[in-house]
Amino acid sequence: MALMITDECINCDVCEPECPNEAIFLGPEIYEINPDKCTECVGHFDEPQCVQVCPVACIPVNPERVEGRDALLAKFRLLQQSAP
Repeated sequence: MALMITDECINCDVCEPECPNEAIFLGPEIYEINPDKCTECVGHFDEPQCVQVCPVACIPVNPERVEGRDALLAKFRLLQQSAP
C-alpha cells in the first residue's frame, strides 16, 4: 500500500526529510507522495515515518495503490538496487 497526502496537508515540511525513499516532494499546492517509491518504510522502519511525524494526520493509505507487505518489500529491494 502506498501512502498519499490529502488536501488537509498544511505544508509544515516535517514529512519530506523523514522519507527514506525520497518519495515525498512538494507538489503545486501540497506535499505529494510518489507511489512508485513509497514502501510505507518497509525495509527501513516498522512504521511509516511520515505518518509518525505528521501533525494533522493527513497521510492515509492510497486506495488506488493497495499493496501487501511482500510487494512493498520487493519494491524496497528494487529501489535499493537502483540507488546510486
